[in-house]
Amino acid sequence: MKRKQIFSILAILFLLTTGWSQAIPDYYSRSNFLFAPPSSFQDGLVGFTNPANLQMINKFESRFFWNTDGTDLATLHNWGFFTGVRGLGFGMLRQNIGDAKVSDYKISSGFGSEGMAFGLAYGWSTGDSLAMGRENLLTVSSLFRPNKYLSVGIIGNFSTESDAREGVLEVGIRPLGTPQITLFADGALQKETRITDAPWSAGAAVQLLPGIHLIGRYFENETFTAGLSINLGMAGVGAQAHFDSKQNHAYTSYMTRSGGMQPSIFPTLLEKNKHYLPIHLKGRVEYQKYILFDKKTHRFMDILQTIRAAKNDPRISLIALNLSGMRVLPEHAWEIREELKAFRKAGKKVVVFIDNAGMSGYHLASVADYIVLDPQGSIQLPGFVMGRTFLKGTLDKLGLGFDEWRFFKYKSAAEALSRKNMSEADREQRQAYIDDWYELVRQEVSEARNLSPEKFDNFVDSELFFLPDRALEVGLVDTLARWSAIDEVLKNFTRRKLRKAVAFNLLDNALPSQQWGEKPKIAVVYGLGICAMDEGIKARWLERVFLQLAQKKSVKAVVFRVDSPGGDGMASDVVAEALKKCSEKKPVIISQGQVAGSGGYWISMYGDTIVAGPNTITGSIGVIGGWLYDKGFSDKIGMTSDHVQRGAHADLGFGIRLPFIGAQIPARNLTSEERKKVEHLIKKFYDIFVEKVANGRGMPVEEVRKIAEGHFYSGTDGKQIGLVDEVGGIMTALAIAQQRAGISPEDEIEIIEIPKYKGLFQIKVTPFPVQSEITNDPVLQYIRMVSEHAGQPLPLLPPGSYPTLD
Repeated sequence: MKRKQIFSILAILFLLTTGWSQAIPDYYSRSNFLFAPPSSFQDGLVGFTNPANLQMINKFESRFFWNTDGTDLATLHNWGFFTGVRGLGFGMLRQNIGDAKVSDYKISSGFGSEGMAFGLAYGWSTGDSLAMGRENLLTVSSLFRPNKYLSVGIIGNFSTESDAREGVLEVGIRPLGTPQITLFADGALQKETRITDAPWSAGAAVQLLPGIHLIGRYFENETFTAGLSINLGMAGVGAQAHFDSKQNHAYTSYMTRSGGMQPSIFPTLLEKNKHYLPIHLKGRVEYQKYILFDKKTHRFMDILQTIRAAKNDPRISLIALNLSGMRVLPEHAWEIREELKAFRKAGKKVVVFIDNAGMSGYHLASVADYIVLDPQGSIQLPGFVMGRTFLKGTLDKLGLGFDEWRFFKYKSAAEALSRKNMSEADREQRQAYIDDWYELVRQEVSEARNLSPEKFDNFVDSELFFLPDRALEVGLVDTLARWSAIDEVLKNFTRRKLRKAVAFNLLDNALPSQQWGEKPKIAVVYGLGICAMDEGIKARWLERVFLQLAQKKSVKAVVFRVDSPGGDGMASDVVAEALKKCSEKKPVIISQGQVAGSGGYWISMYGDTIVAGPNTITGSIGVIGGWLYDKGFSDKIGMTSDHVQRGAHADLGFGIRLPFIGAQIPARNLTSEERKKVEHLIKKFYDIFVEKVANGRGMPVEEVRKIAEGHFYSGTDGKQIGLVDEVGGIMTALAIAQQRAGISPEDEIEIIEIPKYKGLFQIKVTPFPVQSEITNDPVLQYIRMVSEHAGQPLPLLPPGSYPTLD
């Protein structure tokens, strides 16, 4: 337990044990419905006893208790009703003793975290409150759970009508760190009672099966209770027999509950494999979305976690995935496919609906046990292509010259401005990537659909386009139907009727945490877009994030998801150095998305482990540069410029400035002397890049040089040459992070995404909906990056070197 928590406990106990002069009704007589102390078992009476418990409640919860009169089950003289949601609760307790009747009411609130919570409540009474010794009470409480083994509750009850006070201390211990066995003890102290004379209790709760607990509790006055609690999922029942000091049965308490989902074996037994989960992916699959008004975007992590939750839920036997209208990066589609494979390995089924699918869409769909194609749909299998547009001829016609500063064989970004076709080096690396991508899809589709590789090649090279009947005939799909008929399709496929489930009711999403204390956290940090200081990856912001995470003890590991083609070398290095400092404090695992090349690899290289997908574009360790200048352009448009200068090179970059767009066209190319200086600068920058990669990867510098020269690789090839450690997706990276942090696979973890959303909602400042797509176009971002860093070395991959949304 942390030192500040111990000091808090001692301070509260000191406050509660001084200056008492008047008694209030005994704590145990007011809480005889409790199976165990509220900090130790089932959150007590929904905050009625310890209001700090309300912080631990996941969803709406209601419980009704009643005591029998002796063994007479039909009596209902003493009862209680307690209800609440996270943070707020209300309770009513009715007690009859002889002819006296009293009703106690309490409004409670709780706040804090899973490791440390505080509560505040106010209670009042009606009926024969004076005869029953009732006074209005202010309750202040706390609940400390420093780890999964220990829970400590403190309750202070203060009368608002006299100086009566009461203090309660309760302790729960889980020897195994799980609800299997919970040992507990508590004690209450009031008036001028000595601590040695204070009433107390001790006992244990044993989980016989999920949701079924046997509870025994012994009191210092030699009475005891024996109880059984049974959770049925969103409802539950319980009973507790009370025995007097002579071991005679005195009376029985009964309980019913309703509310949020609780762990139970009964949904597993009664509803096992009786549900299916539909997942609709119409729209864009992206890392982030706006919180409001962004229904057309699906968060990538949400999709993966939903599939994982469905795999873990015994009620779910099948996922029905609707791919109609989906736009997704090929690498993201592969990661979704891998999660669906894991779902199938758990003995469950996948049905995928498609209407019009291409290579990547069909690759994803092929994981299914059963593929459904719309009767008017189609499948196209043309293969893969990578290319680019070359602007040299256009520049020549405009009178613009471009001097390519290319000193490394494969660093081909500037070819778009300096050539009319691919260089052999660029053609070589692109062909190698395309071949790896094609081989991946051919292998996985062939295995999934029981095709020979030669048959797949024939589909691509000879047939290309498949109408529904032909797709069904050759075995690319299993049936033809509309999504609107999916229930009937599933019934025909499974030979039984399945009930539809929703994602938020999956057990992983609906169940409250069963682990005491704050769950160990793993941060998923996103580095997306071009490497720039204040846009794209936002290097200044990322630096602060990593430095803060390095000091945050509750975060046990970091997964850095990189999806960037590179850009500004300074921005890349700012992030890389901050990540390096973070990795000195805790594990940092890199998960590379569709592209993590050039500057995108720079920000990856200091990770403890680099994980990439098989068709991730990685590497491209190199630097480019170039100079666009006026070679007759000003004469053609009739513009001139003039200047004065001091300094031999002051006019470098000066020339006409185009109206409206503000772009300046340098009037001249570099002199041979200036070009030598630029060459020295770029090569020096490249040497620094290579040395940093060698240091980060633990490789000899010369070995890095052999695979550098600006060459980009697939994730598969990247692993073979040492630039990547594991082939996998972000879920693979999370598993490695958990293992490296020393967190048991059985332990619950909390994933913190930074940032999780783009913002509250997108504000449109123009009536043209295409503006945002134009300003975010990777080609325009590339041109702007090059123009804004004219004459500077750039670790950058150009658009056309990596796939975009399919």
